[in-house]
Amino acid sequence: MTLRASIVAALREAANPARAPQQQAYMKSAMPYFGVGVPECRRICRAVFRAHPLPDAGTWEAAILDLWRGAAHREERYAAVELLVFPRYAGWLEPARLPLIEELVVTGAWWDHVDAIAGKGVWAMLAAHPGPTAAALREWAGDDDIWKRRTAILAQLRAKGATDTGLLADAIRPSIGHPEFFLRKGIGWALREYSKTDPDWVTAFVAAHPGLSDLSRREALRHVERGRTVRTVGPPRPAGP
Repeated sequence: MTLRASIVAALREAANPARAPQQQAYMKSAMPYFGVGVPECRRICRAVFRAHPLPDAGTWEAAILDLWRGAAHREERYAAVELLVFPRYAGWLEPARLPLIEELVVTGAWWDHVDAIAGKGVWAMLAAHPGPTAAALREWAGDDDIWKRRTAILAQLRAKGATDTGLLADAIRPSIGHPEFFLRKGIGWALREYSKTDPDWVTAFVAAHPGLSDLSRREALRHVERGRTVRTVGPPRPAGP
């Protein structure tokens, strides 16, 4: 049995038909669901991937595209993304895979796919190959496709102290005036996550960009403002002697 056939069989066995319509409605998905929750889907994927080791990068990429393009249920596309970011194949996430990632982002065109691809797959590629990956993300940041823009914005969500602030700023700036909700929300999310590492940088960036939407600004400063409140309201100082 092929990897794809094994994934589909395992998902079908775990299916919950009563849950499937709720998932489809929540995600506003034209593609139906099996009704398998995300944690269970990931568990199934890991087990199948371990049972079907792939010999080389070409076979791995073909398996991802087979799952993605042949999907009849949304969980099959989740499996394709899980295979993209499966730790055993991390070394194959090279800039040569950017056309693959671009296809998944552009045809996935929704936050559940794009956020996982950006935050895990693109970040892994950026960490291992910063030069060419950053150059591609700077191009994507100004692309007509909003999901390529969101990918560029969210690529460093997990970076913490390794964040390239120049790239973060370059990814955000082209979308500051864009009316799209998913870009405004993505900007705020990216800045909020980095504020946990460097609140001063985020505060300065927000102050320097008055064109940020109220949504982006509110999300960006949420952690910063909460920290200020805690420091201001914190426990009373002990009385002096």
